[in-house]
Amino acid sequence: MKLYIKNMATLRCIIVVKDEIERVQLVCEDVRMGEATIADPVSSEKLELLRHALLKSGLEIFDDKKSRLVERIKNIVVEQVHYASEPLQENFSAFVARKLNYDYDYLSNLFATNQGMTLEHYIIRNKIEKVKELLLYEEMTIAQIALLMNYSSAAHLSNQFKKVTGFTATYFKKLKKIRFTEPPVK
Repeated sequence: MKLYIKNMATLRCIIVVKDEIERVQLVCEDVRMGEATIADPVSSEKLELLRHALLKSGLEIFDDKKSRLVERIKNIVVEQVHYASEPLQENFSAFVARKLNYDYDYLSNLFATNQGMTLEHYIIRNKIEKVKELLLYEEMTIAQIALLMNYSSAAHLSNQFKKVTGFTATYFKKLKKIRFTEPPVK
């Protein structure tokens, strides 16, 4: 039996789902971002126990086909932005449409209706979160980060970063140095 799970955004969520499945004494066959496969048969009581346990962790089992598709979109974006080892060789809209075998306009409209934000904005928000992480924890230049994150240029990255965060990427990177080199205020 395949279960579709909403709000899985990190590798830690996979561990939580697997642990909760085993805790309610179900046989876990596979857990991936946004879905889990458990051995049949499953009693409605155990399924309800699992549903309740996952809700405590902010995760939700759902059955609606359109909601499942939106979760698949979100999982593709998160996996590509945060966990892929190579930058995309195509634009993100084409990548998502190809992965799901749907027209991008349909996916974009469905996503906006379901999430209250455009798919483009969701992609940008995730990319900027990853850029912030790279600026804080990696010793990379803005140009290197722009290349890694599939921006057309460092200027494009900088403009988008400022629009989303209110800071320039250079200033954000300097904040790290200020934060870790100045003595604490007494």
